[in-house]
Amino acid sequence: QVQLVESGGGLVQAGGSLRLSCAASTSIFSFNVMGWYRQAPGKQRDLVARITRAGSTLYADSVKGRFTISRDFAKNTVYLQMNSLKPEDTDVYYCEGTLTTHDYWGQGTQVTVSS
Repeated sequence: QVQLVESGGGLVQAGGSLRLSCAASTSIFSFNVMGWYRQAPGKQRDLVARITRAGSTLYADSVKGRFTISRDFAKNTVYLQMNSLKPEDTDVYYCEGTLTTHDYWGQGTQVTVSS
């Protein structure tokens, strides 16, 4: 059973930084794509950033220039470096990994940005 476990969320002041980690129970090279999504209560889950096996990245317009997705194959971990955080970045952040036929999700980690 593939598991994704997020960590690194918390409370930060506007303008601050956080780094989220997503540790996979299997080699992250197995995933076609891995990404970070975020969701507020009652709203849809939106893509924040993703990275393909080949290393191509994609970012939501709202986070371009502030967030960076990266990975460490040796640690089977994907990261989301979040800088210049804004109150509107407050959400639950989820890690997602797409294997050939299935999407896997982590349990989510809360990020709260105070003004």
